[in-house]
Amino acid sequence: MAAGRSLKTSFTAGELGDQLLGRGDLRAYENGARRLRNVFIQPTGGVSRRPGLRHIATLPGAARLIAFEFNTEQTYLIVLTDAAMTVFKDDVQVASLAAPWTEAMLDQIAWTQSADTLLLVHPDMAPQRVTRSSHTSWSLGAWNWVYEPFYRYAASGITLAASATSGSVTLTASAAVFEAGHVGARFRLGGRRMLVTAVASATSATAAVEETLSATTATVDWDEAAFSAVHGWPVTACFHQDRLVLGGARELPNRLWLSRSGDLFNFDLGTGLDDQAIEFGLLSDQVNAIRAVFSGRHLQVFTSGAEWMVTGDPMTPSSIQLHRQTRIGSPIARIIPPVDVDGSTIFVARSGRAVHEFAYTDVQQAYQAEDLALVARHLVQTPVAMAYDQTRRLLHVAMAEGWLATLTLYRSEQVTAWTRQDTDGAFRAIAEIEGTVWCAIERDAGFRLERFDDEMAVDAGLTGSNADPQDDWTGLDHLEGRVVQVVADGAPRGTATVSGGAVTIDPSASVVQIGLGFTHVVEPLPPNLAFAGGARTAPLRLVAATFRVLETAALSVDLGRGAQPVPFRRLDTALLDAAPPAYTGDVTLRGIGWRRDPMQPLWRIEGETPLPLTLLSVTTETRMTD
Repeated sequence: MAAGRSLKTSFTAGELGDQLLGRGDLRAYENGARRLRNVFIQPTGGVSRRPGLRHIATLPGAARLIAFEFNTEQTYLIVLTDAAMTVFKDDVQVASLAAPWTEAMLDQIAWTQSADTLLLVHPDMAPQRVTRSSHTSWSLGAWNWVYEPFYRYAASGITLAASATSGSVTLTASAAVFEAGHVGARFRLGGRRMLVTAVASATSATAAVEETLSATTATVDWDEAAFSAVHGWPVTACFHQDRLVLGGARELPNRLWLSRSGDLFNFDLGTGLDDQAIEFGLLSDQVNAIRAVFSGRHLQVFTSGAEWMVTGDPMTPSSIQLHRQTRIGSPIARIIPPVDVDGSTIFVARSGRAVHEFAYTDVQQAYQAEDLALVARHLVQTPVAMAYDQTRRLLHVAMAEGWLATLTLYRSEQVTAWTRQDTDGAFRAIAEIEGTVWCAIERDAGFRLERFDDEMAVDAGLTGSNADPQDDWTGLDHLEGRVVQVVADGAPRGTATVSGGAVTIDPSASVVQIGLGFTHVVEPLPPNLAFAGGARTAPLRLVAATFRVLETAALSVDLGRGAQPVPFRRLDTALLDAAPPAYTGDVTLRGIGWRRDPMQPLWRIEGETPLPLTLLSVTTETRMTD
């Protein structure tokens, strides 16, 4: 009878897809797991039950979340909903404004920030500027262009004539040019600007001359504003080298505009001097609708079909160069802003089945796009939002089906590990501010604003305290009719049903947290039973399993007969009426019975007890018949 001993010291490969069940030769197989649910992987290799979600507010509908950081002490969460913008500070709503977008437009809104100003763009909405004047004073309005970009949309042979050189003039075109949406848009005649005030027909409009015209004769030397209600507005924006960069528009999807240096709303090309505006298109053998622009080591441009690098140090009309780097492509159904992680740019692939790391290599002097989800493809399916928690080194990606895929990324320690977070509802949007991850979650046919909280062990939860112990706890209207978990004075009290926005507990307590429970799962890959002659298929017996835990108050293990609580330090979570002590050390459990299914895991950790759990390593001893 052959004996074996296996030591699993880390989970740094994360949850692996079933396609790797036959790859016991990989290092990822040794450090991976088959299921890691509602846990975070630490950069050091251990795995911990994730924090709970604190309930902050009920939202009127679907939302987009934006982090606004004025300085290290003044950070805000901006929530975009249907026709509204709401500002939160320290869990409290501090401002609310009417907005020009609809719920259907939220997925395509892009943004960029500079100091106290946030710029919002959408291809069907005039660009908006959000400005913070004080803690509770915010404003939202259209941009004030110093000089907007212009473009010739009409055929080259069409002429335009003005009835006078100044004042209010009548513009006459030789063919159909004007539409009702041109009201409020600018035209240039011979390089001189005028503002359209009325449209009489497709060939006639009234305009107010802003720069005295040189003549009234018909000419082909005219153009119109690149952005308008007729032709659409910018798709995305960022700041780079003291310039405002605009990427793409509804009718100019592959074009880039860079403002004058230090003059962010001035896109006057002038005579091509170093500090003047820059404009060019991405011309290649494929469609390149711009989906994001990102300021990194270089100006990075993410399109529907490829990724580009724009160089120039400094970037001037004469020094700028454009280089295509990779051919991955970005999603077209929604804007998912790329995020910076240790100098690399993380972006979602157009296929919706991959998350790539766009990193510059000094050896090749070019960017490469590594697929971070190659071994966990099942966890990345149609991402809808993404945020990076620098404090915990966790990249969170919300999926269309509602779960949250979490990547622990620590390249220096060779940690690239995915896990999956589930909640009683669906994650729809996320944002990160100073180590706090905010979520818009759809629950019970409604939307909630919640955030991960290290002190919370339940979801959609609230905490309460009172100097005198009490039985009745109120304020739970957002969980009306739901079965919730109760943690009282640090100890789990089982479940209760919310009625009238309240629950009653017995015995009474001074401090409680109440919310929806969630289940954590840690399941290893099937044992690697390969040897020189092939794979063993004989029955296998687990003799013992030793779990090394850190500051753990609850551990429930299944060794083949269902999950059972581990009784270290009298831990019986069903009977405790006081906070259990955290335990650090080894727990050894004896296995019973033989296993004939080679795909069956030797052990499985699963539980919903709302108490801390951190697993550092697992040692297993096995026997196999010859």
